[in-house]
Amino acid sequence: MGEIEREGVLSREKVEEEEEAEASVEIWKYIFGFVEMAVVKCAIELGIAEAIEKHGRAMTVSEISSALGCDPALLKRIMRFLAHRKIFKAVTMGGSNGYTQTPLSRRLMKEGQQSMAALLLLESTPIMLAPWHSLSARVMANGRPSFQNTHGEDVWRYAAANLDHSNLINEAMACDAKLVMPVIIENCNEEFRGLKSVVDVGGGNGTAMRILHQALPSIRAINFDLPHVIAQAPHSDGLEHGAGDMFQSVPKADAAFLMWVLHDWSDEECIEILKKCREAISKENGKVMIVEAVIEEGEEGKVKALEDVGLMLDMVMMAHTNFGKERTLKEWEYVIKMAGFSSYTVKPIPAVQSVILAFY
Repeated sequence: MGEIEREGVLSREKVEEEEEAEASVEIWKYIFGFVEMAVVKCAIELGIAEAIEKHGRAMTVSEISSALGCDPALLKRIMRFLAHRKIFKAVTMGGSNGYTQTPLSRRLMKEGQQSMAALLLLESTPIMLAPWHSLSARVMANGRPSFQNTHGEDVWRYAAANLDHSNLINEAMACDAKLVMPVIIENCNEEFRGLKSVVDVGGGNGTAMRILHQALPSIRAINFDLPHVIAQAPHSDGLEHGAGDMFQSVPKADAAFLMWVLHDWSDEECIEILKKCREAISKENGKVMIVEAVIEEGEEGKVKALEDVGLMLDMVMMAHTNFGKERTLKEWEYVIKMAGFSSYTVKPIPAVQSVILAFY
């Protein structure tokens, strides 16, 4: 064996050793992957972030436990876990350990512009966790949708019959809208210019259109969803609510807006929804604004760390919807063109989603 060949063998052996060492650590992340969600849910339910925020400075475990009525020994272990993952920041307070807020912990507060608590509380409910246990059965040939197999009906019929769960869904979507809508408005000034009316198709409790109208009051903002959703939606000055079925018709407007809606449905269903949106908008200058993830490796303009979120969401669609999925650019082009639109553009924004504009 020559010197170069021997070095190649040793190099491969070293790589294999490193891979084995990495695998011996990584496997534990998958064995106990549920732990992070469960402990973060615990922190939200206890209100740890709110307690520290209200206090206005770092708090010891003793102070947090007194404020929340917790067992200090158990809370100490919870805080150690969360600080290790940099959710809270550990600091020294006169010889004692204390904890302060971080940008991440503030997202665990139930209220606030950046709160994502409602989305985590939804995804961690037994209702949403149960379908994951039948994911392998779903993937088999002729497998039944996981949510329907678990609960006897799809997620939308289940929500219509269980208003508490429906409200959880709408609160979760609202917390995402609070984060993303200001980003969309800031990055899409040109796209909103000249619009007199926008209808949010599947807009839940109306958060997205409320934010749009507050930022651009000249636009008539219409929130459109199923009757049981609209019945629970809060009223707000300048916001119109409309009840109906997007598979039947969509209210007339200059633009139809769909955020986190089309990924819930099959290609055929997406095409039907988009056709109804096309019928609702103006032939002259109408447009449909689709706010969804675009699954593309190395997508220009995207924050690379967010690409993995799109792939995780694709698995969520597999577990929670009948035929929903996150789509590649080619898959988006297919449903848009099949719905009869003449052209489209894609505008990346600093979020998981991109803004896809389909033109009459």
